[in-house]
Amino acid sequence: MKQKLFPMLFALVLSVTTVAQEKATSVNSYKTMIVRLAEIEVYPEHLQEYLKFANEVDRLSVECEPGVICLFPMQSAEDSTQIRILEIYASEEAYQSHIKTEHFLKYKQGTMHMVKNLKLPTMQPLDPETMKLIFNKQR
Repeated sequence: MKQKLFPMLFALVLSVTTVAQEKATSVNSYKTMIVRLAEIEVYPEHLQEYLKFANEVDRLSVECEPGVICLFPMQSAEDSTQIRILEIYASEEAYQSHIKTEHFLKYKQGTMHMVKNLKLPTMQPLDPETMKLIFNKQR
């Protein structure tokens, strides 16, 4: 009996330790995230072309870059030239890596003349605990 109990106990301790480490890493990862709300105003004559660029870079970034948690573009219902993009990166390093990718540089260089105004404020989540709940819902 003792011979069977020890391997089972060892496996249980190992799995509990692994889960605890994953949770600790997960909790800490919310502290290092970069959250931005890009506020973009596009010249009306370039709007459709801009939207193509924006959709492409957002899709490629989320698909190809593990550190890009979310790039969620939105267009104002009142003024279609007003674009907002919710940006969430796993870390500052992930953001720095993102702005050096080929698809981001293509977007940035291709749309520079289309953008009338750009603000990139960094945001602080009011309740990081709720942020965890949001991401857990997607699992």
